[in-house]
Amino acid sequence: METEATGNSTDEDWRLEARLDVADAGGALHGVLSRLRGPDVVKEVKATVPHDVVITHDGKLLFAYAASETALRAARSAIENVLRGDSITASILVSHWDDDLDEWRQTDPPLTGEAKRIDDDARRDAHVVESRTMVASSGREIRAEFERTMVTWAQELGLEYEVIEHPHMLTTQVAFTVTGPRRKIDEFAQGLRAEEIATMRTERAVMISPL
Repeated sequence: METEATGNSTDEDWRLEARLDVADAGGALHGVLSRLRGPDVVKEVKATVPHDVVITHDGKLLFAYAASETALRAARSAIENVLRGDSITASILVSHWDDDLDEWRQTDPPLTGEAKRIDDDARRDAHVVESRTMVASSGREIRAEFERTMVTWAQELGLEYEVIEHPHMLTTQVAFTVTGPRRKIDEFAQGLRAEEIATMRTERAVMISPL
């Protein structure tokens, strides 16, 4: 994938995706892809889009990222003009980054039918609040660091949390009860498991290292 950046925006949460319609998988497609990889289409678009738009392409897909819907709309007009001038048709989708779901959500054309039902269900589930208790093991020597890491992660996810320790001779079992949106709790659970594995590896390395 090649990228052409027309600005320094760090919040490009509007995306345009153009799927080029090419009938000939041989010569015609080869010609289109060659120009996308070269200085033609992307360079031409770059010359006319707003300053805070980023243009990328990958195979048959052309992407534009912008910090605002207005900027993306202007980029879309420029892209369509360029493709029209080269007699290239394309199917265009516009999406907005959904912080609740951590994924792109299609806005134009609007979702309908089964796709809309699935999207609505996912958004509803993302806001379901629940409590879950997870237990992890940590070496006694680095338990405090392990606990701090997970507490910080819970705070960053906006979860309520409670920590309960169960000391053993060589390890400590730490129970985290977290409350919040189901999706955030799933993220915490993944992070907890990864941190537990990393912590135990560190503990073993410390124990077998020469004095």
